[in-house]
Amino acid sequence: MIGKPVTRELISAGFNITLLVRNAQKARQLFTGVNILQGDVFNTDSLIAAFKGQDAVYISLAPPHNGRPDHILPEREGIDNIIAAAQQTGIRRIVLLSSLIQQYNNTNGFHWWVFDIKQAAVEKIKASGIPYTIFYPSTFMESIDQLMLRGNRIMLARRSLAPMHFIAGSDYGKQVAWSFRKLTTENREYNIQGPAAWNWDEASQRFIRCYTVRKLKIMKVPAAMLRWMGALNTTIGYGAKISEALNNFSEQFVSETTWNELGKPLIIIETYAEKLTRIQ
Repeated sequence: MIGKPVTRELISAGFNITLLVRNAQKARQLFTGVNILQGDVFNTDSLIAAFKGQDAVYISLAPPHNGRPDHILPEREGIDNIIAAAQQTGIRRIVLLSSLIQQYNNTNGFHWWVFDIKQAAVEKIKASGIPYTIFYPSTFMESIDQLMLRGNRIMLARRSLAPMHFIAGSDYGKQVAWSFRKLTTENREYNIQGPAAWNWDEASQRFIRCYTVRKLKIMKVPAAMLRWMGALNTTIGYGAKISEALNNFSEQFVSETTWNELGKPLIIIETYAEKLTRIQ
């Protein structure tokens, strides 16, 4: 969801990119003229082979929605392997895509093991001894059409209170690219937020008004039902927990430094939906 726009912006910025992917055939259909290697974050040998001769590693990992704490996980064991391979091959910078919403953990009685792992990944990167950049993005606009949209319905939890500074993946990708141009040996952390804040209801309504490929509507699931269903299904449980955090996290604007150093995002939800309409 976010790997594609970031990769496109890095290529556009003129960087020499090597992609380490799970599905090389699919990646070659998306990107031409890019070195593509098939690998696995759980296979240290494949990481070492990919990292040799590289200057920096950008990490874009997400927890599997059907994952459990006792599973081997990309952002836990995978991060350990990435750091070990980076140290062995002389990588000069590690860049991690983290999350702003993980700051909600242990607030208002909320606790989620997924956020524990994301927070631990940040600390591991900081302790690696390699210069790092860590990005903490708000909610990506891509979540609307790639995660929430099912058929002609945008699926939402019924309780949507807190506004989020939705950010487009391409705007974030431009900031990532600029950070690679700008930073040398500094350690930096950046909050990533878009130019306007809306709750899920408002964001979805704005998306619907400008997305004209087909007529869409919002469907809401009561939070209590989502939690009940989540107790029976791990994937639904993931959605219930992330929805609870997103709908209650009091997100303040904290990206002034990021905008000053890496550029101000320009895309709003309406222009994002209009662009989707044109390319579809």
